[in-house]
Amino acid sequence: MRPLTEHDVRTSFVNCSKGEAGRLHLPRDFTDLPWDDLDFLGWRDPAAPERAYLVAERGGRLVGVALRGSSGAKRGFTARSMCSLCLTTRTSGGVALMTARRTGEAGRQGDSVGHYLCGDLDCSLYVRGRKHSVAGGDLDETLTVDEKVARVRANLEAFLTKVTR
Repeated sequence: MRPLTEHDVRTSFVNCSKGEAGRLHLPRDFTDLPWDDLDFLGWRDPAAPERAYLVAERGGRLVGVALRGSSGAKRGFTARSMCSLCLTTRTSGGVALMTARRTGEAGRQGDSVGHYLCGDLDCSLYVRGRKHSVAGGDLDETLTVDEKVARVRANLEAFLTKVTR
């Protein structure tokens, strides 16, 4: 992903108001992100962890989506959950249900799309081996890194299509 500016991010959102986009908090390490290793920019709002955001390049333009995230599994719960973007598994709340209000009339009527996503939205770093699950949730796969990246991008495109149709 190409490096983004604060203006790029704030003007990309398709499912929230300009005011909401203007008030969101960017990631604390925004200027130091590993842009070359990102397929999308995803983060939890440092001031409101139930809010999350995802910005991706789609059809030559940036598309930002505001999300509402659950806190994940309750303490002591050890079942595994799988992220629907990168298909990695996590325990102890590492995967959270995140919902995005749909765009257009459907969104105004309260329609939303929910997916289970890595709670930290670092899917790009997990598939490239730049970040590992503390709980040992990474499973061995026979896919190459390039194939995993292609899968993340295809799953991301499918999610964005559901949000914007």
